[in-house]
Amino acid sequence: MKPFARPVALAIALLLGGTVAGCGTNDAGSPAGSGGSPASTAGASATLSGTLTVFAAASLTGTFTQLATDFEAAHPGAKVSLSFDGSSTLATQIIAGAPADVFASADTKNMTKVVNANLIAGKPVTFATNRLEIAVPPANPANITSFADLARPGVKVVVCAAQVPCGAAARADEASAGVTVKPVSEELNVTSVLGKVIAGEADAGLVYVTDVHGAGGKVKGVPVNIPRATVNSYPIAGVSSSKRSPLAAAFIAFVTGAQGQAVLKDAGFGAP
Repeated sequence: MKPFARPVALAIALLLGGTVAGCGTNDAGSPAGSGGSPASTAGASATLSGTLTVFAAASLTGTFTQLATDFEAAHPGAKVSLSFDGSSTLATQIIAGAPADVFASADTKNMTKVVNANLIAGKPVTFATNRLEIAVPPANPANITSFADLARPGVKVVVCAAQVPCGAAARADEASAGVTVKPVSEELNVTSVLGKVIAGEADAGLVYVTDVHGAGGKVKGVPVNIPRATVNSYPIAGVSSSKRSPLAAAFIAFVTGAQGQAVLKDAGFGAP
């Protein structure tokens, strides 16, 4: 498979063959390109209509919910329907024929599965990065202060299943740290891991930095300070069977553009 593309311009060109410049807008509200008048901007926005179905990794729940609202505000004729779950589950659903227009994965592995099934239009675009953090209850009753503490006898740890990006990252970090964690539960998405820690069902959970950030005071984060900690890259792409390619390309440009990147940064995501 060819490397994932990064520049926004490349994403637009590959997904639309250059048509976004004629019918879409950038995230500042001006037509793609320069020199657009208010009248031409209104006309371009009017062409972006209908409901866009976006399949996105569970760790994107907060940010994509906000971005969908912002995108709809910029394009009044458009609606964004969001479906969140583990990236492996979403990839399997798309391959099985689920009607998605856009896929945003929490890793390149699951995006590659969909690419190899010839179900992705153009090249996926990396739009963010993320890394794991240890989530503990605010009082931290098990006194977790390091990654090695997760292997202590009696410590109840929850992680993602191996096929899920957060689970694959957890196992890679275990190998890097030389630590073997014996979890009491393996979940199919990171939201479930965080939920068990919040509910007091676990002493610690391996989630993303962004999940701890988004949980506010419901959990406390303990950094994963180990050599060569795993960094997950997040790619996004249009699904080739989509009937709303212009709308999909516009949403991808919105996510990878200045406004989308600002929302992702505020949530704790790293740059692409």
